[in-house]
Amino acid sequence: MRAVGVDGSPESIVELTAALAEALDGGSPVLPYSSEALRDAMEPTRPAEPGTAVIIATSGSTGEPKGVLLSASALTASAHATHKRLGGPGHWLLATPAQYVGGLQVLVRSLLAGTTPAVLHAAGFRPDDFAEAAAPLLSLDGPRYTALVPTQLGRLLDAGGPGLAAARAFDAIIVGAAATTAGLRERAAEAGVKIVPAYGMSETASGCVYDGVPLDGVRVDLEDERVCITGDVLAHGYRLRPDLTAEAFEGGLFRTSDRGRWTADGRLEILGRIDDMINTGGVKVAAAAVERILTAQPGIRDACVVGVPDPEWGEAVVALVVGAGCDVESLRAACREEAGAAAAPKRVEFTEELPLRGPGKVDRTAVRNLLRRS
Repeated sequence: MRAVGVDGSPESIVELTAALAEALDGGSPVLPYSSEALRDAMEPTRPAEPGTAVIIATSGSTGEPKGVLLSASALTASAHATHKRLGGPGHWLLATPAQYVGGLQVLVRSLLAGTTPAVLHAAGFRPDDFAEAAAPLLSLDGPRYTALVPTQLGRLLDAGGPGLAAARAFDAIIVGAAATTAGLRERAAEAGVKIVPAYGMSETASGCVYDGVPLDGVRVDLEDERVCITGDVLAHGYRLRPDLTAEAFEGGLFRTSDRGRWTADGRLEILGRIDDMINTGGVKVAAAAVERILTAQPGIRDACVVGVPDPEWGEAVVALVVGAGCDVESLRAACREEAGAAAAPKRVEFTEELPLRGPGKVDRTAVRNLLRRS
């Protein structure tokens, strides 16, 4: 197994790309990492499980380290299906960390397309840096693509200027890793930015449902609202964890921890995580449903809703929101009207930015701890 440290530098991306090309061609499996603790948790001195090309080391939503085992066929199936959905192979800008599956797939797609990806090397994410990194790629012929997280897209829309102009020039921008709110979709459309909201995870070799429609070769079923996925993009288990593998993967089926439903026009809508239900006064409230209501209100850019211990209600629905000029009672009233009295947050607090973990995912544990302290 070849462990490759990824720090965003040009040298680390070149090394990872070379190792990835070898792994896809049947060579030594590659373990990209940015945290030595995660690398060590994967026990890189032990042989990789058979059929593995890449191990995505992640702390997951629970903070427990685990490694997702991806074969060369799963990675390439995802990349080919993505190109087919977007309009054919093209040139890619890597703008998210390459040790996570979303960034890694930008490298896989580029390798399969025979193109060299442009890379955003700057620390953090600044719209001007995005424009500078995109400029060489946008001068090339053929489709131009990139992949962003919602936070990055929001910053481009907020800043305007060269960053937004560059975003407009892409033929498609995949937006994944976290939910794309209706408000963010509308802002992107009004700004002329062509986005493709994606749903997926490391276990599905990146996004496997684009704008609510499964990619070719992917099937989605719902078991009591639980999203279950089959297809050639699936991982084949977890590193050194046969127990977790048996629990999540069975007979070619991956049982996610997400709740979903089919819309009237046949698209998959994700309702939130199964374990994000809040039991307040004996009534179960879906945190994601309250978040959708809040982010639909004027002035609200983002929101995270969690349950915190409460002596009267068992759990109290509380919200941390990004926005300005918003009346708390109006926000509570909107939740009450659309989802019932139990869904109205007992408390709403404001922040300039939600705490994140990984590539754009809200750190719900950090939000819960913050709201419990306050």
